[in-house]
Amino acid sequence: MSGKKVSGWRKALRLGAMSAAMIAGSAAMVTGCLNRPIERVEPRTTTTIVERLTQSSVDKIDLLLVIDNSRSMADKQEILNLAVPDLVNELINPKCVDDNGMPLQAAQQPTDPLQDCPAGSQREFDPILDIHIGILSSSIGSHGADACDPAQMSNLNFSVNDKAHLIERSGTDAGDPPVPTWEGKGFLAWDPSGEPHTSGPFSGPGEADINNLTANVRAMVTGAGEVGCGYEATLEAWYRFLVDPTPYESITIDKNSAVLEGTDTVIVGDGPNNPGQRQLFLRPDSLLAIIMLSDENDCSIRDGGQFYFAAQLGNNFRLPRPRAACATDPNDECCRSCGQGPGAGCSEAQDDCSTNLSLAEDHPNMRCFNQKQRFGIDFLYPTDRYVTGLTQFQVQDRFGNVADNPLFTDLLPGDEISAVRDQGLVFIAGIVGVPWEDIARRNDAGLPDLINGLDSEGNVAGGFQSGIELAANDTWNLILGDPNCYATDPNCRPEDPHMIESILPAAARTP
Repeated sequence: MSGKKVSGWRKALRLGAMSAAMIAGSAAMVTGCLNRPIERVEPRTTTTIVERLTQSSVDKIDLLLVIDNSRSMADKQEILNLAVPDLVNELINPKCVDDNGMPLQAAQQPTDPLQDCPAGSQREFDPILDIHIGILSSSIGSHGADACDPAQMSNLNFSVNDKAHLIERSGTDAGDPPVPTWEGKGFLAWDPSGEPHTSGPFSGPGEADINNLTANVRAMVTGAGEVGCGYEATLEAWYRFLVDPTPYESITIDKNSAVLEGTDTVIVGDGPNNPGQRQLFLRPDSLLAIIMLSDENDCSIRDGGQFYFAAQLGNNFRLPRPRAACATDPNDECCRSCGQGPGAGCSEAQDDCSTNLSLAEDHPNMRCFNQKQRFGIDFLYPTDRYVTGLTQFQVQDRFGNVADNPLFTDLLPGDEISAVRDQGLVFIAGIVGVPWEDIARRNDAGLPDLINGLDSEGNVAGGFQSGIELAANDTWNLILGDPNCYATDPNCRPEDPHMIESILPAAARTP
């Protein structure tokens, strides 16, 4: 629902090469939210001295797939589904290579990760024998609004609000049985050692059969479905599950203001003998890899206050108009909503606040881009929230207090693990859509060509540009522009008009 383009995009969703190399690449490409403001955070702080014993080697991975489950995602999920065997096998049963780094013939490759390579060869890297695999959806509910409210959408209530809980559905029908997860805790555990797989007070055997593991991952990918909330909160889903110190349990509306209530004990647990999904899934000494799959802009609406109006639909609800200053500079202090006062020292002479926006100006399916300029209010969390969550040892809870970041904390201090990860063991990648012509290699004539395109050395290679080639060929300006200024300077916008968020067809847009 968020930002469906009138003209449509041709999306290049290249998943076939997704493997351990992608996880190691640390590529963060979340284009749909890069124009959000980076806000300065002024938390309540106290002086804290922390001595950390960090973990720098990798012998276990916690892999979190965050899947957009809005409409139009079935074909993308199917491509990911087909890529799962390669993803899993590259991690748990890496190829044997010769002294020149070339893979051996398929018949010579071991079928078991505990099997030795033939004489004179070695693994590309040591097999990972301890992996947690969990799946979240992009649906985290209504934020207090009437969209994506299970109470009003009973036929969809199995996926319009997954609450940032691990999902274990095996299919899109609400009656489909869940995938058998480790100890029924919502995630898969790969552990072919035959020893009990231990995590805190719970233990039990991990999965030792590659085929079973692959089949279960594929079933869970399909089970994400495509009838979830159209306001896709992909970023906030993983943040709430992994980072938020105090994820809320429920929202109530009191005098047109959303009030967050309770603490979600499914995520954070209820005492040392009842850990939540976070404590069990996220080991303190693992490599954490977050992979997001989406074909839409992120729409992580802020929780609390009146931000929920961004998802309000009933009675043909339309947002108030922005004040005049927003048209030229959304960062101007006088850029506000007509639903707010004009601000100190701001003239109302040019403001048109006589009516709310029209349906063409404020279609509910198109609310999640350029919000400050279009509405005078940014209803979405700033991207700084997620950068901080991935990199800083402390974060702010919903009450404004500073708390230790769970990513860099021992969440089960009573178990046998004492080390904690450092920032170098947190990776995020986004599998998103852009016009294929923008990222394809170019042929001799300078045209995008997936067959005869030239690589950086001038060799015919076809396919898509590598990360190095994208930078060398200035492709990022083509698909992203400069997010720091494109709201106010047309020269900062993406050179490809298809990458400019708009309610107009692409032919009517200008870079």
